[in-house]
Amino acid sequence: MEKVRIDKWLWAARFFKTRSLAKQAIEGGKVHADGQRIKASKEIATGTTLTVRQGWDRVEVEVLALSDQRRGAEIARTLYRETEASAARREQTRAERQASNAGIRSERPNKKQRRQIHRFLREQD
Repeated sequence: MEKVRIDKWLWAARFFKTRSLAKQAIEGGKVHADGQRIKASKEIATGTTLTVRQGWDRVEVEVLALSDQRRGAEIARTLYRETEASAARREQTRAERQASNAGIRSERPNKKQRRQIHRFLREQD
């Protein structure tokens, strides 16, 4: 296999759950090949450098092998190698996000707190 469509490869490498999600990400400009914006029908070959944005993360990978079939996660990881700079950058941004969210409590209010909230809201009306 010499070339595979980029949307099919991203699906097979388990970056996206479906090919249509991969296609939407490509059309939305979240996937770049060798620094250039691409189309979903673009065929890639081994050695291509891809930049994929998923949520908060931006992953830069080098294509090592091609596949148009979705296999297990361990096999999918053999299709690409993440660059060291990308892994370090992702780890740093993850640590920064955790540090910025350290003081934020995201628990549900207990029964007493809910009563206080309801009482406060009734007083405002």
